[in-house]
Amino acid sequence: MNKRILAIIVALAVIVIAAVSIVAAQNPNSSAESTATDGGSQSAESSRDTDTDAAEVTTVENDGGGSYVDYSPSAIADADGRIILFFHATWCPQCVSADGDIKASGVPSGITIVKVDYDTNQDLRAEYGVTQQTSFVEVDSSGAKVQENFVAYADPTLNAVLTALG
Repeated sequence: MNKRILAIIVALAVIVIAAVSIVAAQNPNSSAESTATDGGSQSAESSRDTDTDAAEVTTVENDGGGSYVDYSPSAIADADGRIILFFHATWCPQCVSADGDIKASGVPSGITIVKVDYDTNQDLRAEYGVTQQTSFVEVDSSGAKVQENFVAYADPTLNAVLTALG
């Protein structure tokens, strides 16, 4: 009887450890942190996701004169200056945080941020290679992608986005 109970406890412990290992391996923060600290390159979707040590933080000047608009088929063509698509999901805590920061701080002059619903715009996601919400994609006035996507998962702030996109 005692051996049977001991075997069940050991089996449960193995299952719990395996589950924790799987969850840790799938956590987006763990891969970003490990590559950011060892200086290695990251995957394309998180290649611009950076660790924000106090020594590395750069503040981008923001006069609040830019625009923050919802996506529509004509939003990109109608936008002024630099155009940044923000793939947002209402259920995503990082997206909500980034959205709140953009609304609170405003957008710098010469920049238009176009808020794209992550869930209903699958064609745009595919076109720009967006595989994760809280992704920011800079495009030109014709809609062509200008540079690699930035996933603002670890630091969902406008400053982090503008610093990463240059």
